Amino acid sequence: MKKELINIAIVDDHQIIIDGIVALLNNHATIKIMFSTTSPLALIDFLKKNNNGIDIVITDILMPNMNGLLLAKTIRQEFPAIKIIALSMNGEGLIVNSLIEDSNISGYILKNTGKTELITAIEKISAGGIHFSEEVLIELTKFRKVKEEEIRLTHREIEIVKLIEKEYSNTKIAKTLFISERTVETHRKNIFRKTQTNNVIGLIKYAYLHNLIQ
Repeated sequence: MKKELINIAIVDDHQIIIDGIVALLNNHATIKIMFSTTSPLALIDFLKKNNNGIDIVITDILMPNMNGLLLAKTIRQEFPAIKIIALSMNGEGLIVNSLIEDSNISGYILKNTGKTELITAIEKISAGGIHFSEEVLIELTKFRKVKEEEIRLTHREIEIVKLIEKEYSNTKIAKTLFISERTVETHRKNIFRKTQTNNVIGLIKYAYLHNLIQ
């Protein structure tokens, strides 16, 4: 059976970067570039007219008129079904953290990324996963360092995180672990507090970044 196409839109204020991405993805069997532009405002205008046709937006971070942080947040608010891959020269922890917390980006890759990693990121994110370049993960981990006792999860809490990642409901988690739903609810509250996350997507990203789940 023929695979569905992954429709991509690209925005970067340097045309040479766009040309490079297009060259890397050109003729790929399951990826199609639907739109590219050097203007974030032009991208938003395009999405308003064609948002049902775009699966993933690849966006630069440092751009004039509207930076990548604001663009990503705008896309998430107006077009929540579209997934976002941030693209930058570096993986500064503060920026990456802001993009995760405020815009729920699905990936962050560096501009020195090669073809294999770029395609892997797109396919993984299209399938519902996340992808962050190794250098980005290192910087994000450094930024997110807090007191060890505040982030340490118990064995039971890690079990629950793994089940949450599998989209188990509280009821199913309770039955699987032979505990009450009230106990599951208490564990969930403690997990969100310790990991300093406020939704399931943020929690799962935290879990991957800290190797709690593979």
